[in-house]
Order: sequence, then C-alpha cells, then structure tokens
Amino acid sequence: MSQNSKIEWTEATWNPITGCTKYSAGCEHCYAATLAKRLNAMGNIRYVNGFNVTIHRDLFLRPLEWKKPKMIFVNSMSDLFHEQVPEEVIFELFEVMSKASWHTFQILTKRADRLLELSPHIKWSKNIWMGVSVENKKAISRCDLLKQTGAQIKFVSAEPLLESISDIDLVGIDWLIVGGESGAGCRPLKKEWVLELRDKAREAQTAFFFKQWGGFHHNQAGSELDGQLYKEYPIIPSE
Repeated sequence: MSQNSKIEWTEATWNPITGCTKYSAGCEHCYAATLAKRLNAMGNIRYVNGFNVTIHRDLFLRPLEWKKPKMIFVNSMSDLFHEQVPEEVIFELFEVMSKASWHTFQILTKRADRLLELSPHIKWSKNIWMGVSVENKKAISRCDLLKQTGAQIKFVSAEPLLESISDIDLVGIDWLIVGGESGAGCRPLKKEWVLELRDKAREAQTAFFFKQWGGFHHNQAGSELDGQLYKEYPIIPSE
C-alpha cells in the first residue's frame, strides 16, 4: 500500500490484488505491466509472479489500519473484476471497504460486464466510487453498463483518450476524468476531443477532471485547457 500516490486524482493506493491481462486498446502501453516488470527485477515480494494475477490476502484488512481518512485507489496494479479473481474475493474486499467507512475508495475496471453481473450481490456503500475506463468509441458501452449497477457514485475515466467519444451519455455519471497517454510510444490527444467531453460534462452536471495532455514525460505539457485547470470532484450529498 502506498500512502502517497502519484496519481493526481487520488491520495493513496491499495493493491490486495496485483497483475492483469490486456483487455482493450487502452491497455496497449499499460503502465502497471511495465512497473510490475521493474519491481520483479528488483526482487519486490509482491511481484514474484510478475504481472500474473496474484491475490495478497495479508493486505485485505490494511485500510482498517489507516485511521486518517484517505481517498484510496483500489488495485492500481490490477483490475478487481478480472476473470481470474474469484467472486468471493471481490465480495470480501467490498465488505472491507464498507467497514472502512471513513475512507473513500475509487475502483476502476474495463470489465464492465462482470461488474454488472456481480453488482446485485455487492454492498454499495456511499464511500465506494465505481468507475469504468472508456478510451474509445468501442468502449462507450461500459458507461451504459456502469449506470445499471448499484454504485452510489459512478465515474468514467477517459484515459488514455484515443479518439473522440462524443456519443457518450454522461447523464447519471458523477465524475469524468480525461487524460492523454504518456510514456514511450504514447498516442496523441486532440484538443477537440477534450473540449467535447468538457462541454458534455457541463450539460450533464458531471464533475470534470482534466488530468494531463500526456507525452513522453507525463507532465511535460501540463493540464491547462484554454488557460484553465479543471480539477473537479463529485459533490457528495450530505446526510
């Protein structure tokens, strides 16, 4: 677990599961796979299996040990809804998140079909934010599947955004993250794609977070959009 994440829209990461397999176009330059290979070479015990899906049961209760409230990205090095993760493990981790009610948990998946399938059996506490990755037109259907789940806070991560997804319907989506790809071989991000999503977020009253333009060095082009920073978060209704 990392108490100080470099991911701009969260504060910490919790990886009770590591490893994944490529699923769609957004996975082509997977940062997690590259990092896992490096950690394996360094002898990190969490990555003795490289980037194969690995369950770390000794980390399941770690959030309960953190008494100061944090925004926690769950499985930044995996996908909780990966087909190799047993259902009972998924349900157990959701129970932990529900118990750790002082934290906010952010979960992101590309496997929206399995998310929807398991949703009726999940305890959707208000501190659990559920998101799907939508990198291109082909992935827009993930957003529609997300809307059918019982998650109280729903978000979409359009990162890396690889083409215009102007057909996406953001009504019912609480948060939209947009960003360009970074690192070697990164694919370009066009300004008009970002502006389309900013405007659609405004129309749908969806919080808009523009993370970065991307490039070989992720921060080289910054994150200003028409001279303005967009770093919005969902407004959580008070009880």
